[in-house]
Amino acid sequence: MALPDHLKTGARGEQLAARYLREQGYEIYAANFATVLGETDIIAIDKEGTVCFVEVKTRAPGGLLPPAEAVDVEKKKRLVNNAAAFLKQEKMRDRSTRFDIVEVILHDLFTADVNHIKNAFDAPLGRE
Repeated sequence: MALPDHLKTGARGEQLAARYLREQGYEIYAANFATVLGETDIIAIDKEGTVCFVEVKTRAPGGLLPPAEAVDVEKKKRLVNNAAAFLKQEKMRDRSTRFDIVEVILHDLFTADVNHIKNAFDAPLGRE
């Protein structure tokens, strides 16, 4: 069964975002990390060792709003809860963390504009 177009677009955006992050020196630690709390598109480690929880938003050109605007309060809450579960599972609760958004404007399968928003929102993570 073929994937719907919006899922193909999202998957391609995540591939391009991961490639962009690797080119910037990030190590991709996990992709599509899912729990009952939600899913995190990419978990990467930056050059300084910070664990980055990355939400990827992919759109076609000409949208009215920037893709990052689609990350609403509920999505942020799910990302934070999922991040806490990841840190506990991987025994990384002592690591510094941040939440990033990577916007991908997909022109076709091979060309895209990528905008990396570091520290897109602040969120306390319980480190008990």
